Amino acid sequence: MKEIVTFIFGLGFVFNSALFIPQIIRILKTKSATNVSLVSFAGFNMIQLNGILYGHYYNDLILMYGNFISFITCGAVTLLAIYYRNK
Repeated sequence: MKEIVTFIFGLGFVFNSALFIPQIIRILKTKSATNVSLVSFAGFNMIQLNGILYGHYYNDLILMYGNFISFITCGAVTLLAIYYRNK
C-alpha cells in the first residue's frame, strides 16, 4: 500500500508540472504575457524552490524531484512572461 501511495504522490507532481505547459504554449503562440500574473508565478516558483530544498535536506527524493520538474515548467512561464513584457 505504501508503494501505491508513493507512486500516486509522485504522479501528482507530474500532473502539476504538466498544468503549466498550456500557459507556456499560449504565451509562445500569442507572443504576449499580458494576462499572466508575475506575482503569482514568482510565488509558485518560491514555493517550489522551498519544496526542493526541503526534499534535499530531509532526503525525500520524490518531493525534491517532483518540485524540481514543476519549478522548471513554472519557471518557463515566469521567464517567458518577463521576456514578453519587456520586449
